[in-house]
Amino acid sequence: MSSGRTFAEKALARAAAVSDARAGDILDVVPDLVFSHDNSAAIRHIFETIGASRIRHPERVAITLDHAVPAPTTRHAQNHAAIREWVAVQNIAHFFEVGRGICHQVISEEGLVLPGETVLGADSHSTHAGWLGAFGAGVGRTEMAALWATGMLWLRVPETVRITLDGRPPLGVTAKDISLAILNMLGSDGALYCAVEFAGDTLAALSLDERAVLPNMMAEAGAKNAYL
Repeated sequence: MSSGRTFAEKALARAAAVSDARAGDILDVVPDLVFSHDNSAAIRHIFETIGASRIRHPERVAITLDHAVPAPTTRHAQNHAAIREWVAVQNIAHFFEVGRGICHQVISEEGLVLPGETVLGADSHSTHAGWLGAFGAGVGRTEMAALWATGMLWLRVPETVRITLDGRPPLGVTAKDISLAILNMLGSDGALYCAVEFAGDTLAALSLDERAVLPNMMAEAGAKNAYL
């Protein structure tokens, strides 16, 4: 890989098995992990509608029941039951039941996200994976169905926005406060389809838990991914 490239360019070049990539390039990306949650039943419907029957790489799929838990209605309970049945049929080993936690937290704790990898999730806050040095991006249900079926997805390499944070946060100021201040400056589309790279000595003053907040929240500015 040549020097002078952003993290997003390097990560997506790796995922597409090409020697180099620049912002604006269209690449066929093979992610290391794809994940979804309670929306997996809806994704299954799309998957079957397009004529697919078997997930191409079940070992790269993770599903967590985390959004409507405990099931608040009969419909939600039936949805969970359908997902459990689907997991068994497709031999999905990385399945996490009600109560295990939120999908972003769970795949991090389970060691399913590693530095330099590409992680695509059917959730807008999939930018979260950047706290572990991965390219994490959210995709829609149709895109996730295509990923289940083919194991790949085309992506445009995003432009990069660099945010440098210097100084130790005052007592009582949290990573959420920092994130909200950044979002106030950027607005809801200030990083639209951009890669956000965080730098600066403030990061060293944050706990591991706090560091996870920054990339997660950049989804609210429209970021494609975010990275520490």
